[in-house]
Amino acid sequence: MTKAELVNTISNKLGTEKNETQKVVEAFMQEIRTSMYNGDNVYLRGFGSFIIKTRAAKTGRNISKNTAIVIPAHNIPAFKPSKSFVEKVKTKVKTKEN
Repeated sequence: MTKAELVNTISNKLGTEKNETQKVVEAFMQEIRTSMYNGDNVYLRGFGSFIIKTRAAKTGRNISKNTAIVIPAHNIPAFKPSKSFVEKVKTKVKTKEN
């Protein structure tokens, strides 16, 4: 599902204008980004958490020059779904077989 599809679905369910729904969705995402930029995690009970994970420093390789490089420690945003969310997906979504 894309953001446009999400806006369309929410707009239809609530009976609101698409442009108003888009503003709400954009504001929601901006608040999550702003909180994380400030170093704060965002917890949405029953859905999941947007958390900041710290990756440790490590040694990597530059394959083209065949040299070792140091990748410094850095933070990355991550999403951790709630246990109830994980359980619903496990029970409701059928596995895809190749």
